[in-house]
Amino acid sequence: MTDQTLRIDIVSDVMCPWCIIGYRQLAQALEATGMPHEIHWHPFELNPEMPPEGQNLRAHITEKYGSTAEQSAQSRAQMTELGESLGFTFAFAEDMRMHNTFAAHQLLHWAGEQGRKQALKMALFSAHFTHRRDLSDPQVLADVAGEIGLDRAEALAVLADGRFADITREHERFWLQQGVRGVPAMVFDSKHLVTGAQGEENYARILTHLTQQEA
Repeated sequence: MTDQTLRIDIVSDVMCPWCIIGYRQLAQALEATGMPHEIHWHPFELNPEMPPEGQNLRAHITEKYGSTAEQSAQSRAQMTELGESLGFTFAFAEDMRMHNTFAAHQLLHWAGEQGRKQALKMALFSAHFTHRRDLSDPQVLADVAGEIGLDRAEALAVLADGRFADITREHERFWLQQGVRGVPAMVFDSKHLVTGAQGEENYARILTHLTQQEA
């Protein structure tokens, strides 16, 4: 195994169930292969036009993707089962809502300046999918930040004054300009783009291939 650290850029949204599934699959592959790596998270809004009150999840899926109620239920069941196999709990409910995540991405940028983006990202996934908390609410976002040891008052201030709004928009535009239209989107070694949740075996094959290339 190469000693060189592999850079992995992950473009994602905490409203996206396949993003946490894909990440968990990748994490298992990284552990299995022992690949030295560093992960960099980047913002993407699944629903940039979402109104402040959000939208019922099932209604949103039907409207956006044309799925029937049965197809939506089947998809949630599949994701729940996948999550269990990866150590992540999806607690879908009929009243679950989708929300815009621009504020969450700003808070993630702030956490990244303190070396805590990974921790906050995981906490936000759990807050939304496991505990069904409203991630469009600044108070909830600040609570989640405080729960992982970040300064809750400073988190509220960051959200109130929007100091990271412009740079978050800039980062979002950059990835859109790179052609990213769906998430998760993972870029290995700054040049190999892989989209969607590929499964642990496929990620392991990708990592092994990159290692062989490096050798």
